[in-house]
Amino acid sequence: MGIVLAIVSLLLLLVEVLLIARAVLDWTVAIAGPSLPGSVRSRLSAGVRAATEPLLAPVRRVLPPLRFSGIGIDLAFIVVFLAVVILRALLP
Repeated sequence: MGIVLAIVSLLLLLVEVLLIARAVLDWTVAIAGPSLPGSVRSRLSAGVRAATEPLLAPVRRVLPPLRFSGIGIDLAFIVVFLAVVILRALLP
């Protein structure tokens, strides 16, 4: 049973790292502007989005992003990230 928990913990850590990478890449687009198609940042961003979107899309259907005068706050990202952190903390 210990190996199963270790694998689950490792997978949750990977999801957490991917979510952090997505946040950082999204902020680089907000700060530096969009990257050129085919660039490293563009390919990395597409890969991270492809890996995290299946987790975020179902939550986003229930909790749409909040809009404040042109700024959007993705509640789905926050909920999924907190759920992963809490699940990792609950694992022995």
